[in-house]
Amino acid sequence: MATDDNEQEQSPFTRPGFIIAAIVVAIIVVLGIVVGINATRDQASPSPTTEPTDVAAPTDEPSPVASGPSVCGLEGQELSGTVSTPPEAQWEFQGTTAYPTSPTYGPGETDENGVRYCFQHSPEGALFAAANAAVQGSNPETVGPWLEYFIAEGPHRDVILGQGQGAADELAGVRVDIAGFRVLSYEGDTARVDIALRGSSQGQTVNLSMVYTLEWENGDWKLTVTDPSAPINVATIPDLSGYIAWGA
Repeated sequence: MATDDNEQEQSPFTRPGFIIAAIVVAIIVVLGIVVGINATRDQASPSPTTEPTDVAAPTDEPSPVASGPSVCGLEGQELSGTVSTPPEAQWEFQGTTAYPTSPTYGPGETDENGVRYCFQHSPEGALFAAANAAVQGSNPETVGPWLEYFIAEGPHRDVILGQGQGAADELAGVRVDIAGFRVLSYEGDTARVDIALRGSSQGQTVNLSMVYTLEWENGDWKLTVTDPSAPINVATIPDLSGYIAWGA
């Protein structure tokens, strides 16, 4: 028995630090946010004969992509402000994870693939879009169509979509709950929303911060990707200090 105990103590797979690290990786993969981590690893180098891409001339005209009325006619528009109190929401479940819904803030529609979309053009709408994104990416049955809809147009869109859902369907035993939020910035057609998640697996719990950089594109909130190796800014946090408590 002493030998078994010594082997268990020496095994890195039984140390709390390793288990917590494994939980973090598992939660990140389950939430579908590592779809672009290896996006550029196997890309071929550009041909030396490739012609440079033309750069569009500056213009004062607003981009038609980053504007437009609600894709589903959802009423209400706020071009400034923030969210300082928990908005009223009806919480429904996708798998074991609750997500917020509201007749005012969205989602206003669900397509034939189960993708929820159409959020109000407001700070609250951006918050509901980010919270739903944190949950929709956790379902391997919908993550593909969801990414197709949610990733904004840009140079990294095809790279992210080319990675598919990763290993999300290979993991089990992880539970994730939305626990709070912070609206870091809101400029009308852009927003940065920090969603706090509490994840658990194998009796361990970890708090995660997921910052979504959003833009209003074609009548809905979409995810702006500036770094395909990290589509969403994710970090572990010691507690939920500074967050507005929100959840089912």
